[in-house]
Amino acid sequence: MVVSDTEIVEIDRVEIVIEPWRWEFAVNRRAEIDRHFADLQHRRPAIWNGRVLMLHRYAIRDGVLSGACFETDYASFCAWREWDFPDTNVYNVFAAAALRAADGAYLVGEMADDTAAAGLLYFPCGTPEAADLGATGALDVTSNLTRELKEETGLDIAEFAAAPGWRMVRERCYIGLLKPLTAAENARALRARIMRYLAGETAPELVDIHIVRGGADLDPRMPGFVVAFLENAWRQETRI
Repeated sequence: MVVSDTEIVEIDRVEIVIEPWRWEFAVNRRAEIDRHFADLQHRRPAIWNGRVLMLHRYAIRDGVLSGACFETDYASFCAWREWDFPDTNVYNVFAAAALRAADGAYLVGEMADDTAAAGLLYFPCGTPEAADLGATGALDVTSNLTRELKEETGLDIAEFAAAPGWRMVRERCYIGLLKPLTAAENARALRARIMRYLAGETAPELVDIHIVRGGADLDPRMPGFVVAFLENAWRQETRI
């Protein structure tokens, strides 16, 4: 599995603010976007057109990722993503929980059939929304990470040993801010706990949890940023 056009950078701090910005793609292709989303909702009725935050400019300096995001509708985001990024000047920025068990294995979730990313294998994550903005208008990526981890797995971030900072993985127009989180349990025990949580949910976002111990466990359903993170993590662990 080859991951191209990818960079991985260690980040100490994230300083992303929100500002008004006109996304020409969403304006100029409005009718096409609405038709695309109507078809998506017909196939997956649980999906709704909420509001999300996307990044339109950023810079990295002295370990700080700074930039500005804007608010748009989920329909435009879905079309942009599924049409292979027709505007490459914007980015899907998000925090992701790189779940690592005590025995060194990583855990990824399989997205449910009624989600926009059905069948793909992800670390717990989600595109930020207005609720992830702090009082100053800055994006709180830790809040985003904490909420998505809880919603998708039932796990509390406080029970993990969290690595300092973030490992930023940019793969094409994805900018994943991955936070390695190490559990006290082994992979099977942690998976079992998440699966019990999912079994009690009416409409869980995840339908299964996969244990990943090495290259043989990589799956074509994993997005490039997940593969890039895992391969980089394994290289680092080998050097230790």
